Amino acid sequence: MDDELNSQLKPLRDRIDAIDAQLIALLNQRAAIALAVGEVKKHFNAPVFRPEREQQVIARLQDMSQGPLAGEHIDAIWREIMAASRALEKNLTAAYLGPAGTYSEQAMHEYFGQSIEGLPCSSIDEVFRSVEAGGAEFGVVPIENSTEGAVSRTLDLLLQTQVLIGGELALPIHHNLLTLDGALTGVTRVCAHAQALAQCQRWLSTHAPHVERQAVSSNAEAARMAAEDPTIAAIAGDRAATQYGLQVTYALIQDDPHNRTRFVMIGKQPTGASGYDKTSLIVSVANEPGAVFKLLEPLARHGVSMTRFESRPARVGTWEYYFYIDVEGHRDDAPVAAALAELGQKAAFLKILGSYPRAR
Repeated sequence: MDDELNSQLKPLRDRIDAIDAQLIALLNQRAAIALAVGEVKKHFNAPVFRPEREQQVIARLQDMSQGPLAGEHIDAIWREIMAASRALEKNLTAAYLGPAGTYSEQAMHEYFGQSIEGLPCSSIDEVFRSVEAGGAEFGVVPIENSTEGAVSRTLDLLLQTQVLIGGELALPIHHNLLTLDGALTGVTRVCAHAQALAQCQRWLSTHAPHVERQAVSSNAEAARMAAEDPTIAAIAGDRAATQYGLQVTYALIQDDPHNRTRFVMIGKQPTGASGYDKTSLIVSVANEPGAVFKLLEPLARHGVSMTRFESRPARVGTWEYYFYIDVEGHRDDAPVAAALAELGQKAAFLKILGSYPRAR
């Protein structure tokens, strides 16, 4: 049977080897051209990473493909190809909520590729500081979860700092209960980020009602603690389990099976239009009747679709709020530009956080 199997596989494998030889030659040709592009960018002091351009390349290839590769496969393959080309031009660094093994690190690699250099940070505040101070060209921060809603600290820091949003990624969140030996026996505490504890509260109440719950800075930090103390269980993903040598006691314990977290990529460089964009902004209005209607009316009149509307206390007066708004389109698109110009005249405060390619 083995001889017959090998005889049928050999010609197919030979064809794959021949195609691989062609692919590596073409990839090296592509890399050489990417290096030439890098020299031109260097002369004009242009940014190495252009998320809108990469989005356009991937979208074009997805449209060209007739299978059997699906769109997500093409996305994954070409992100790594372009990430490797970027690394030839310049080593780029992205700050993320650490330590290693967090969902933020996973989001960073899925967005930028494996060639990005990660800078783990102890808090979301530190991610923003690293980008502002130039310790990292980019930062990766969670902004909202499909179960628990907005990440308030990220919203506050977007208001307080001068960084821009340059991209987004919606990451499926699969929580596991992790322990050293793969059992709950002897476990007295379950540790995780506060959001993860909230996303698993129904499961914990049913299956571990007597175990103390403790919020820590990140799920990866909880995994690190569990690796050092057999009385601690951690809620974290597969990456953290591998990183810290833990066993999966229970898999997929999130209350919502479709649980997702939206991450945004922050930096100092504005992003050009890709043709499939989103613009994020913060506005405030005077505390008077009809103020919010007057705020939103220009968007409707210019045909600009609003995809998110979130309010946060302004903390500078009684019952005053900032509104965080996402709209479809780039700030340079004519309808969006016209709506934002009117909005700037009517709002007491307007800050555009950035225009960037929408997550597909």
